[in-house]
Amino acid sequence: MTAAAKLRSIAWDFADARTGDGPHGIHPYPAKFIPQIPRKLIELFHPGDDSPVLDPFCGSGTTLVEAAEAGLPSIGIDLNPLATLIAKVKMTPVQDELGVVARKISIAARHWLPDGRLTIPPIPRIDHWFQPHVQRALAALVAALNELADQDTADALKIALSSIIVRVSNQDSDTRYAAVEKEVSQETVFQGFTRAVSSVAAALQDVGKGLFGRKPRMRIITKDLMKVEPAEIGNAGLVITSPPYPNAYEYWLYHKYRMYWLGMDPIAVREAEIGARPHYFKKNHQTEADFERQMGQCFKLLAQVMKCGAYACFVVGRSIIHRREIDNEALLARAAEPHGFRKIGSVQRNIALTRKSFNLAHGTINRERIILFALEGK
Repeated sequence: MTAAAKLRSIAWDFADARTGDGPHGIHPYPAKFIPQIPRKLIELFHPGDDSPVLDPFCGSGTTLVEAAEAGLPSIGIDLNPLATLIAKVKMTPVQDELGVVARKISIAARHWLPDGRLTIPPIPRIDHWFQPHVQRALAALVAALNELADQDTADALKIALSSIIVRVSNQDSDTRYAAVEKEVSQETVFQGFTRAVSSVAAALQDVGKGLFGRKPRMRIITKDLMKVEPAEIGNAGLVITSPPYPNAYEYWLYHKYRMYWLGMDPIAVREAEIGARPHYFKKNHQTEADFERQMGQCFKLLAQVMKCGAYACFVVGRSIIHRREIDNEALLARAAEPHGFRKIGSVQRNIALTRKSFNLAHGTINRERIILFALEGK
């Protein structure tokens, strides 16, 4: 069966698929792959050797987890430090009993509360988005977490804390960026943290054991893909990714306050994030030509790190920029061709109508394309 026929042979809708099972569900993340997509693409198109699966826009690591479940090494790249931290935590066995450590952290944090050393971070408009007593509880938990010696444990607990930050803020929801009145006490923050840790611990209990068969072999690079060098990647046997396309999801905004509380810089992410809405609605704004150029750089890099004959699978939806619909499939094909890639075929899949976005126009998109490229020459 040809590669194009293999692609067409699958019913890609996976209407009943869930994105929150096991490690996939440890933290909210917008526009996540359903795991069945990379799982099936690996089954169909990996060469069958021990070459790594590469996701150059890995987000929270769905492709990496599925590669690990298949017993394969993986490489993930993303400029969002929270995304790569989530991905790292999903894939890292933790030696400590997280519930026990979390209780100690909560006790230590409560001791920090009346302490004059407690510093509230300089987050823009913090009083608008967080009640003062919530600020102190979050700052105390962050301070206690920063005292932990074991980095893997600290990272897992930071992801648990990050997962509740929107819930205890004044923000209405993950996808509605409006301040509303909420009844959130300091105890709500501590109880939410404890429950989140329990969820993370349950999701990670089999990592490195029965779930993957062996400790996952992954490498995660937190960096703007436009600045990644081929030597940082090596050789890849298969690429599976969903690039952030123009005027679509605003990942930096979705995670803005989570990043602030964990000491990350969301503004730096916004400035470099491909497809972020602000790039398309400012003076001298970007256009789809800028996105095509960026994707050309991506394919240039892939051509340098993929095996000849290897496949690259891209999952994209449509974009609407200033009321014009952009054909991202055709755009990707144009970007790929000069670098030795040939489009083998594509299929359409229907998206379950459960996703939400800050960008209301993107919220109406209910279909996307899975596009298969082959690297035929370097």
